[in-house]
Amino acid sequence: MVCALKELGSLVQSLSATASPLIQEPSIGLLETVTSVLLHPSMAARLAAAWCLRCVAVALPYQLTPLLDRCAERINNLKSSPEAVSGYSFAMAALLGGVHQCPLGIPHSKGKLVVSIAEDLLRTAAQNSRLSLQRTQAGWLLLGALMTLGPSLVRYHLPKMLLLWRNVFPRSQKELEAEKARGDSFTWQVTLEGRAGALCAMRSFVAHCPDLLTEDVIRRLMTPIECAMTMMSHVPAIIKVHGAHLKASAAMVRLRLYDILALLPPKTYEGSFNALLRELVAEFTLTDNSANTTTSLLRSLCHYDDSVLMGSWLQETDHKSIEDQLQPNSASGSGALEHDPSSIYLRVPVGEAIPGPLPLGVSVIDASVALFGVVFPHVSFKHRLQMLDHFAECIKQAKGVRQQAVQLNIFTAVLSALKGLAENKSTLGPEEVRKSALALVMGALDNPNPILRCAAGEALGRMAQVVGEATFIARMAQTSFDKLKSARDVVSRTGHSLALGCLHRYVGGIGSGQHLKTSVSILLALAQDGSSHEVQTWALHSLALIVDSSGPMYRGYVEPTLSLVLTLLLTVPPSHTEVHQCLGRCLGALITTVGPELQGNGATISTIRSSCLVGCAIMQDHSDSLVQAAAISCLQQLHMFAPRHVNLSSLVPCLCVHLCSSHLLLRRAAVACLRQLAQREAAEVCEYAMSLAKRAGDNNTIKLNITETGLEGVLFGMLDRETDRKLCSDIHDTLGHMLSSLAVEKLSHWLKLCKDVLAATTDVGGAVTFEVEKDEEDSEKKDEMDDDTMFTGLGEDDKSKPSVAPRWVTRVFAADCLCRIILLCENADKTHFDLAAARSAQAKNPKGDLLVLHLSDLIRMAFMAATDHSNQLRMAGLQALEDIIKKFASVPEPEFPGHVILEQYQANVGAALRPAFSPDTPSDITAKACQVCSTWIGSGVVSDLNDLRRVHNLLVSSLDKVQAGKGSSSQLYSESATTMEKLAVLKAWAEVYVVAMKIKKEAESKPAKPVRSGDDDEDEDEDDLGADVLPPDSLIMLVQPELPSLSRLWLAMLRDYALLTLPAEFSSQLPPDGGAFYTPETIDTARLHYRSSWAPVLHAVALWLSSTGFGVGGEKDEVPSAPSKTPGIPPGASSTTKTFEESLKDRMHLMLGVSIEFLCFPRPEEPIEYVMSCLQALCTMLESPCAKTHIAEDQLLAVELLNVLHRLLLTRDPSAVQLQVTAVVQETIRAAQDHLQRQKTSKGKEEDGEKDSQPSLGEGGDTGELVPGKSLVFAAMELLVFILVRHLPQLNTRVKESPSHVPLRPQRLPEESARLVANTVSILAELPSLCSPAGGMTILPTVLFLITGVLRETAVKTADNSVPVPVSAALQGIKTIITSPLARVESLQTQWTGLVRSSLASVLEYSQPDESRPDMDEVSMLTAITLFLLSASSELVGVTVLQKGCMDRFRNALNSSDPWVQARCYQLLLSVFQHSSRALSTPYIHALAPLMVEKLKAVERSRPGTAAELQAVQEGIRVLENLVGMGEEQNRVQLLALLVPTLISYLLDENAISSAPQVSKSLHDFALQNLMRIGPLYPAAFKIVIGAAPELKTRLESAIRANQASSKAKAAARQAQPTVQAAPTIKLKTSFF
Repeated sequence: MVCALKELGSLVQSLSATASPLIQEPSIGLLETVTSVLLHPSMAARLAAAWCLRCVAVALPYQLTPLLDRCAERINNLKSSPEAVSGYSFAMAALLGGVHQCPLGIPHSKGKLVVSIAEDLLRTAAQNSRLSLQRTQAGWLLLGALMTLGPSLVRYHLPKMLLLWRNVFPRSQKELEAEKARGDSFTWQVTLEGRAGALCAMRSFVAHCPDLLTEDVIRRLMTPIECAMTMMSHVPAIIKVHGAHLKASAAMVRLRLYDILALLPPKTYEGSFNALLRELVAEFTLTDNSANTTTSLLRSLCHYDDSVLMGSWLQETDHKSIEDQLQPNSASGSGALEHDPSSIYLRVPVGEAIPGPLPLGVSVIDASVALFGVVFPHVSFKHRLQMLDHFAECIKQAKGVRQQAVQLNIFTAVLSALKGLAENKSTLGPEEVRKSALALVMGALDNPNPILRCAAGEALGRMAQVVGEATFIARMAQTSFDKLKSARDVVSRTGHSLALGCLHRYVGGIGSGQHLKTSVSILLALAQDGSSHEVQTWALHSLALIVDSSGPMYRGYVEPTLSLVLTLLLTVPPSHTEVHQCLGRCLGALITTVGPELQGNGATISTIRSSCLVGCAIMQDHSDSLVQAAAISCLQQLHMFAPRHVNLSSLVPCLCVHLCSSHLLLRRAAVACLRQLAQREAAEVCEYAMSLAKRAGDNNTIKLNITETGLEGVLFGMLDRETDRKLCSDIHDTLGHMLSSLAVEKLSHWLKLCKDVLAATTDVGGAVTFEVEKDEEDSEKKDEMDDDTMFTGLGEDDKSKPSVAPRWVTRVFAADCLCRIILLCENADKTHFDLAAARSAQAKNPKGDLLVLHLSDLIRMAFMAATDHSNQLRMAGLQALEDIIKKFASVPEPEFPGHVILEQYQANVGAALRPAFSPDTPSDITAKACQVCSTWIGSGVVSDLNDLRRVHNLLVSSLDKVQAGKGSSSQLYSESATTMEKLAVLKAWAEVYVVAMKIKKEAESKPAKPVRSGDDDEDEDEDDLGADVLPPDSLIMLVQPELPSLSRLWLAMLRDYALLTLPAEFSSQLPPDGGAFYTPETIDTARLHYRSSWAPVLHAVALWLSSTGFGVGGEKDEVPSAPSKTPGIPPGASSTTKTFEESLKDRMHLMLGVSIEFLCFPRPEEPIEYVMSCLQALCTMLESPCAKTHIAEDQLLAVELLNVLHRLLLTRDPSAVQLQVTAVVQETIRAAQDHLQRQKTSKGKEEDGEKDSQPSLGEGGDTGELVPGKSLVFAAMELLVFILVRHLPQLNTRVKESPSHVPLRPQRLPEESARLVANTVSILAELPSLCSPAGGMTILPTVLFLITGVLRETAVKTADNSVPVPVSAALQGIKTIITSPLARVESLQTQWTGLVRSSLASVLEYSQPDESRPDMDEVSMLTAITLFLLSASSELVGVTVLQKGCMDRFRNALNSSDPWVQARCYQLLLSVFQHSSRALSTPYIHALAPLMVEKLKAVERSRPGTAAELQAVQEGIRVLENLVGMGEEQNRVQLLALLVPTLISYLLDENAISSAPQVSKSLHDFALQNLMRIGPLYPAAFKIVIGAAPELKTRLESAIRANQASSKAKAAARQAQPTVQAAPTIKLKTSFF
């Protein structure tokens, strides 16, 4: 029965949530049957039933709370039955122990329930002697189990627990003495059991609630513990009086005592060391114990690698439990729950299915040995010596079998002590302690028991490690050398050879280097001793240890060792597998020692390499699986260092064959090797496996189960069969590596693999599962004669065997693979997500495979997973669905313009999500589904409101659940699960609202679109698109009705989050009964849920606040919202405004507080989206006037915000974050500007007459000093300079001065950097407006230096002559600054003039033509110069140096070979010439007009050939015309004498005109039109000019005649010309001016 219950438990637990139909099936009645066993008279059966219930609860967490309730109810009803009290308390304890495996937990109230039941049991124990024992045990068992729920729950019950513990033990020495005289054997048994139970609960407390162990608590725990220690000395006397049957209870008390002391810091019980050590030593030296009980810890304290000597490699087999029982000194198989009922609630050790505590006698000795190891390092040297001498004495006294037992125990204790010393980094002690220890250990090296020899070798090594002195190590090594040279017997030769290996292992290559030569020569000699294979085994094992630990120092001995290994492999008979195993270990160690050298081509290396390969080949042919496994791991090592020299075509088929082996070791080795091969050469591995499968198909000698799914299919199949953790993890990794390298090329193949695994229909509880189990039993009977057929038979006759559907774990892995495939495709090629491109690619290359063509399969797989029985699979399916929606949401459907391809899958998505919102779904799945809902709604796939409503209604129903409040329906899971679900709903709504507002904003910003596209033919598609897209506010329509309640809940959630982020020292400020969505008991887990959902909520609240003017009147519905919005509030409304002011303040503080707290220190694991959300929220909020006022009035707050943003920039790199930061800074600066403006106007109103105090407003006051930490301008400058220097390091003068600096040529910034620099520059230019004039003069030099620097670094020519964004920002900045009001402040005139002049001088210097900067953008530099000339004319008039520089730059530009530069130069000159201040413009006209005329005259000889050249000429003529217009009447003739002949020279004669190129004709037409316009403007002067030169007159007349003669033809041509010919000029002009 016990076995059946344990198997049933394991089965249900492995089925996990898929077992649900089995449990619910009334005809099976599983739970009733198991629960009925809880009343069984046998304790073992009751415990097994309790364990089975724990397995059910872990598999199906929704059963946990009802089962607990049912047990509690039964205990209360059946108090008078001893079996019921015991059975149901076991069940409750087991269920509580399983809670840690259920992430959703249990309601907090269950803890109170358990405490009340336990208290009741303990209180009533004494009332009825028939039940005393059971009630006492049950009460303490329940309290021990309660402790496993962890500190958050236990914290509330701690005071009560401390009281209970104190009351179990006598208060004082006197009471203890008095107690001895009282009572009979039964009351003593109850007392001892009660005390053992109390100590056990204490141990559970210390183990599971380390956070609660303050010094005070430890002090209060020590009172009962010290009492228990004192009591231990009285117990033997009590047993003498009342009989030996109390021995077991007394042993139990000792076991519990040792267990708890081992967990507490030894410092706390230093005073009791002497008495305690006496007890411990007596315990494991068997002083009072007539049985020869040995500890079970020795194997675990010896080194894992030594297993080959002890034969315990058998633990690596599938039938480990049986093999273990056949080992000498093995306690395996004797473990059972009834030996220690507390194991029912403790964590199960890794790798074990069911806890199996050992019999009490063994457990006590184990506990004493473990505690000895903890205490020994803290004991004085005198006592250490006494104990070691006592050990030697004990061994001498004992005889025969008893001596072996005592020696084993003592050695285990010594090893435990040495391990403790090493962990504490303390030493063994002075010479006499070492001597005593050494004598003890050396004596055991000659012991006939191999386990003791192993332990002695291990102890020797550990001693060398702890002593760490070269002389001591030398002495130990020398002793072994001498022994090995003289001794002839097998025992001492094996023992001392291991001693050498252990010395090297623990001291390392450097520490034992001087003994290396001797050790190696001795061990090589021993390894050749053919007379004893045991000696060979131990010698080779030690040799392997030495090779491993010596590392490169062993390089000199590699050749002789290698030749010995090869010789032995060929000469030692294969039946001595241990020798061959150790040879394998040596070979592996040698390969590692040579390492990457193995790739070389030298003669010696080639020899070494071929020797290694030969060795591997010999071992591969060995009949023993262990040796074959060693061969595989050697080849794996070789492949790591010299991949080219390992022949995969033979290795891979060999590995594939081993995958079907019946030996776990071989399967492990094969998979581990495949894992490594798949990392580098996945494609080759898969090809070799397939070719092997084809060969196997042709001849039936090779048995394989590789089908068309290839090696990957086999590995997926193995995941269903294997239970070994390491093996499964390696299979996962191998498949992962294959997936990474092959999935994109072989997409269909991998998707089919995943689909086959996911699509397997599991009709749980149906016929399949039962048939399979029966079948497995049959097959085991059938295959007794041949193990192999059991594994290889799986692929053969499909008809006879029903197929087993893949298990849920494998299917979860397949769903994860699906997500990885999508990610890999995304990183590989964007065509995977573009249907039109994919179709055309497939048409060109039918073999090509693209993800978007498999969309329906992807959706189907995600759907199957999301609607499965298994909760883990549902989570994975929802995750896959979310990934698919995110990646494919924007992929258009080419056949239906304006639609996206996901639209056709609306029904599937809705159907996949709906089950997740059913009332019985676990919270974590609902939370994930909310996330998918918000992704789906926000993705914009669905345009029809009615279709959206389906998914939207799921969210609406969840929202109702959230509003139901804390104490809603009966709870199955813990309060933090409810918190998680509610927060997920609010987060989903927030995400939808953010998207809705974004759509609304975009729709509002481009309202004119439909009108325009109506009359434009080209935009017809866009027009279609516009017709089908939902009205811009439709998504907002869905959110609008819920907004009043949502905004309230969001604010409440942010308040909670703000409180939960407070540091621990403010914990007293937290509300005692929790927040809106969390209870105080689950505060620690709640924090995590808040942390994952606050950011979108913050963004949503910011949007809501700024769209409603900070939720005016949103809180109190009765307050009329209109009046409080208007700035001039009527006197009556003053009371309401106060509340509005307060709520505004509260909300601002909340929002800014949450944001600043987060941005101060965003944890590295926080996704970058949260940082973005937070910054966007800040930006949105600061757009609203109320918020601007708030932050501007509290300048320190604004400074803090900027400082935090600066810190954020130092830690987070993406440019999106930096851009968003600049947006926040800009809003902050604007807020400050508005505030300053308001101050100025109010100041201006107050002092209409007196203007004196005006200048002191703004930062810097009258002195111009900016205080870091208080000055907003300073904080902004810090941050902005950081961004600029980050993207343009050349701006930093220190970089230039450093000797290693290589001057960088300016180059084009990437687009995002360019936008960033541009934003930064425009904010910089605004900063002076925040300062007082004096303050302005403080920062202006820096600001101008930076702006002109940016101009220098970013003014680079572009192919299309466009102006880079940073350049236009810098030009705008220069203009802003030069035209700022500072120029008009009299007191600063000289400073200001100096600044302007030096800035212009810098620009002139930067724009100097220079060979190193051929691609400098002269136009931008000229524009900057022109800006200075136009805006700061008064400061620049008459400064000859600057004037000369400016003229030079214009001159260079006019002489430029680039017509575009000429054209722009003419335009800029025109603006200079036309400047209102004649003092400025005249010198320029005088200097540059002659050059212009010359250039324009020269055009006659070289007529323009391109549109750009033509434009340059036209611009030049325009300047000349303007000059004519500006000139005085008397000079007009001279001016026209320059212009008119030039224009006439552009005219073509009538014969040439027809053959002239198009540009030339255009120039002719342009000149003619201008002439015909100028004539009428200045008739008199024109006549004089024309009259003076008759040849001009004739040319002009003939041109006019020709023009009129062909006027009709011309008219037609002219109609065509403007559209075709003039196009470039028009386009150019629009795009640049």
